[in-house]
Amino acid sequence: MGHRPALQGARAGMDDDMIAFGPVPSRRLGRSLGINNIPPKICTYSCVYCQLGRTIGMQVSRHAFYEPEKVLQDVQNKVERAREAGEVIDYLAFVPDGEPTLEANLGREIELLKQLGLPIAVITNSSLVWRQDVREDLMGADWVSLKMDAVEEALWRRVDRPHGSLELAAILEGAIAFARAYEGELVTETMLVGGVNDGEQALGEVADFLACLQPAAAYLSIPTRPPAEEWVRPPGEAALNRAYQILGERVERVEYLIGYEGDAFAFTGDVEQDLLSITSVHPMREEAVSAFLARAGAEWAVVHRLVAQDQLVEAEYGAHKFYLRRLGSA
Repeated sequence: MGHRPALQGARAGMDDDMIAFGPVPSRRLGRSLGINNIPPKICTYSCVYCQLGRTIGMQVSRHAFYEPEKVLQDVQNKVERAREAGEVIDYLAFVPDGEPTLEANLGREIELLKQLGLPIAVITNSSLVWRQDVREDLMGADWVSLKMDAVEEALWRRVDRPHGSLELAAILEGAIAFARAYEGELVTETMLVGGVNDGEQALGEVADFLACLQPAAAYLSIPTRPPAEEWVRPPGEAALNRAYQILGERVERVEYLIGYEGDAFAFTGDVEQDLLSITSVHPMREEAVSAFLARAGAEWAVVHRLVAQDQLVEAEYGAHKFYLRRLGSA
């Protein structure tokens, strides 16, 4: 998506679909109906990898962008239309064009949406989690994703380019406080930028911090769409595998989130497609691949063919060989 002018205040009179959209396939949330509760590019960060371009309306103060009742009505209308069309909705998800916790009425919106009988998710960049009112608002959600790209000051500023008033130490303390009190499902997401925050030391520091949060899952993502800055590149397969192993030493469940939405977990019965689906989420150790092939009644020739076709990549970490899907392979 290109650069779009930020709008101040509520977007009164706009089409319902500007607030509610979908449902869309999401590997984390199944089929989710999105809620865009923030005007375009009003954010606390201006991340170098953002697919929406540079942040135009940088701010940290919370505002009431929409009336909560309007959000409820728009979402309710979308839910009804989706159900009439026979579409399944697994989650209502706050995934706006900016930072969702900038909405001062977020807690009230979540409270109202509960009456629709669907679980509610919020995907936040974590920048305002140091605020008690933000943590209280997020408590009402069933599923919350906190972004943790870096826990070292210089890297955080280089990758996320935060508003000047934000302090990383306060954000990290707020994240720990939230994790300790939150009773829903907490996950984290770490966006890796090649040559910037994908080194062993940076990843080790993130892994140590995530161990304090004890998330249900820690997701690793990479830039898959045109980023705000042209120099941004995804890490290579070896670096991705290294990241997975380092986080996996401190967090029970680590998964890739690298653009294969919708069918990543689909069972097809096709050995090649199943291998590619699995390795787009998890790198597989050589022994695990052997066991998989044995269960499928297939030979290693399948794997060798995928490697030769540049769809599957071999990578070594420690004393083990791993297989993972080539980035961008379809």
